Amino acid sequence: MKVKITLLILFAILMQSAFAKDYAVSSPDGKIKMTLSVRESLTLSILHENDEVVSSAQLAMKLAVPNPKGGYDTLEWGANPKVKKAVLYSQTQTIVPVAYKRSQILNQYNELAVRFKNDFSLLLRVYNDGAAYRFVGGLKSNVIVISEQADLNFGKDYSSIMAFSNSKKEALKDQYFCSFENTYNRELLSKQNSNRLAFLPVMIELNNGKKLNISEANLEDYPGMFLLPQGNASLKATMAPLPDKTKQGGHNMLQRMVVSRHPYIAKTSGSRAFPWRVFGVSTEDAQMASSDLVYKLADTSRVADVSWIKPGKVAWDWWNAWNLEGVHFKAGINNETYKYYIDFAAKNGIEYVILDEGYNVNKKADLMQVIPDINLKYLIEYAASKNVGIILWAGYWAFNRDMENVAKHYAQMGVKGFKVDFLDADDQDMVNFLYRTAEVAARNKLLIDFHGVYKPTGLQRTYPNVINFEGVHGLEQLKWSPLEKTDMPQNDVYIPFIRLFAGPVDYTQGAMRNATKTNFRPIHSEPMSQGTRTHQLALYTIFDSPLNMLCDSPTNYEKEQVCTDFIASIPTVWDESRPVCGKVGEYIAMAKRKGDRWYIGAITNWDKRTVKLDLSFLGEGKYEMKIIKDGVNAEVKATDFAIQLQNVPDSRIMEIEMAPGGGWVAEIGKR
Repeated sequence: MKVKITLLILFAILMQSAFAKDYAVSSPDGKIKMTLSVRESLTLSILHENDEVVSSAQLAMKLAVPNPKGGYDTLEWGANPKVKKAVLYSQTQTIVPVAYKRSQILNQYNELAVRFKNDFSLLLRVYNDGAAYRFVGGLKSNVIVISEQADLNFGKDYSSIMAFSNSKKEALKDQYFCSFENTYNRELLSKQNSNRLAFLPVMIELNNGKKLNISEANLEDYPGMFLLPQGNASLKATMAPLPDKTKQGGHNMLQRMVVSRHPYIAKTSGSRAFPWRVFGVSTEDAQMASSDLVYKLADTSRVADVSWIKPGKVAWDWWNAWNLEGVHFKAGINNETYKYYIDFAAKNGIEYVILDEGYNVNKKADLMQVIPDINLKYLIEYAASKNVGIILWAGYWAFNRDMENVAKHYAQMGVKGFKVDFLDADDQDMVNFLYRTAEVAARNKLLIDFHGVYKPTGLQRTYPNVINFEGVHGLEQLKWSPLEKTDMPQNDVYIPFIRLFAGPVDYTQGAMRNATKTNFRPIHSEPMSQGTRTHQLALYTIFDSPLNMLCDSPTNYEKEQVCTDFIASIPTVWDESRPVCGKVGEYIAMAKRKGDRWYIGAITNWDKRTVKLDLSFLGEGKYEMKIIKDGVNAEVKATDFAIQLQNVPDSRIMEIEMAPGGGWVAEIGKR
């Protein structure tokens, strides 16, 4: 790793004098400027080439600090602040990530640390594609964090795109309990629902075609941030209070139900860095789909040996309801069915098979109680003999109650990882559960795929064995949700620009039963996708997903071997990723390289579309491409696709056509 560091200690960095009160730091290319105004309070603003990104953000933290009498004193970081000094730090380094969308990341930024009396600092860090800030405490004792203020104000009533808590409860205090799965709502800031909590990332559509994504990074021992629309051009941060009393309940007695909460958000060390508040800025829409900001802001890896961490694809059972046809046994949650899945995975070079919900005794929340129809030891050994790994599903309550023993027991048995589900919160306790799970799993060389979980905040860098996250309105919704409630092709052309800004996503694509807008029906036991077959294939390239599901039935894939072969050939981690073109909510084309092979995926919403691709990134040489595209009848029969072999034009410019809800994919190599 190459590191170049410059350190300048400035007792005041100001436009006027040592006593002036506006502290500024700019990105390495000088285009983004972050300014901290220090007066009676702390106000932050961000500009990009003189275009407003954030007009003003009021920042503060309110704490309860132990006093010598055994009680607590209230301390507010940000009230009448007094600057002690400021430190400017610049860094350029190369990060070599594990299981990521590129093999190297340029980490270049300027950072300003403004140090205050009352034992705290504000770090302002600026990259060429965004900015971030965080509070850092210097108190010697543990503290209670009563609240954190981050009131984001915009000078204009911009268009915004956000997804809200999918809790059915109306009270804001109840909306913290949610699965972080919802479709996106595009409205002016002033028209967004001020009675619903928006979960991150949130996008703001700025002047001159620029976009802002708001998220957070390095969320550890602290609750996650929601944003609440204020009925004007502003958003207010809010966090879940720390649970006081909880009980077992919810889905199959696997969820943690909060009975009561404390009147504060966290109990933590007073000497620590708090989460980064992240602001990604793009001048072209597609840039957001390839951001590294959250990953770069996360803590470095705590796992010394990462050689055992193997990304790959997974033959998944739950979405297709264990449906097999043409077999001599009763398909379901039993040994014979999983042997079929294992054989399918081995034949097609699929690295893993998952045993999702159902292999445990129902409503016992005990991962050691396996139903009689499943012999896990036998299945794990059978899979290993065919070079296939087994991953087990686990509900939150079952995993949390006996985490150490469960991890050790199943790791010794040969299980490769767990899909941990139904977390449904991001309060301090639940965030700590994620870190504890990651650490215990790493010690036992287990992969983790979190479901029913909040967006990624960089945990996959700190614990690279955490290989994927849900936190998305994914394909599972189509088992029960009608078109009028879930427009999935529309959702799909928001996800790359917004959700993927935070990190990888377990969306679970790969449906072989595909439907037009007219023909779609939610069928729980034989589900289908909205949009074309090629749309499904393209998602394997567009979505970042180091552990990537094949959601459909093995027997459906066997009838569609051309598509199965194409899915099996697509890597899940990459050497290079670059956006080709796109427009938020309309279409996107992404290009990714592994070795000397490029893959390109493109999708559109329900609008039929012609898109021009610029493939000049390929460089010199002659290239050929294998294309799978929407068939001529895909507009009325969504399963229709066509295969085409052609040379890449010397001009590197080509036009592609996509049917409504359609897609386009290509594999490219040198001739």
